[in-house]
Amino acid sequence: MWNAKKPDTKSTDATLDVAAGHESGWLGTSLRVKGDITGTEDLLIDGAVEGLIELDGRKLTVGATAKVKADINARDVVVYGYVKGNIRAKGRVEIKKDGSVIGDLTTAQIMIEDGADFKGSIEIDRGAPEEAEKNVASRAAAAGAKSI
Repeated sequence: MWNAKKPDTKSTDATLDVAAGHESGWLGTSLRVKGDITGTEDLLIDGAVEGLIELDGRKLTVGATAKVKADINARDVVVYGYVKGNIRAKGRVEIKKDGSVIGDLTTAQIMIEDGADFKGSIEIDRGAPEEAEKNVASRAAAAGAKSI
């Protein structure tokens, strides 16, 4: 199940926009995890997690149905659901329209859409902008290659 393509769910298909060839995992809506999650692949969470999530160099997507009570360390974090905990992202944190985050953020880039809920502090980490720009450039190049 960890490497299988995620089945259609109520959360939008855009929640797991993983580049081709990358390993990715999915924690479904009925799954509940108490404990630490560590890994070297992108992860989509639609269920409930309580603990620590450590995905250095990878992307975490918190789906619309997810309830996460955890501190998060990842390259990029996109929140469509609920997160209570501190988030540290080397690249970018995005809180989408119906997303909710309660906790402190440390990141190179931040995007909070209208309608999102956020309570906490934001620290812009100036040590990571070069990596964030490299990630944006590589994603743009990959998107350009797909359209050819």
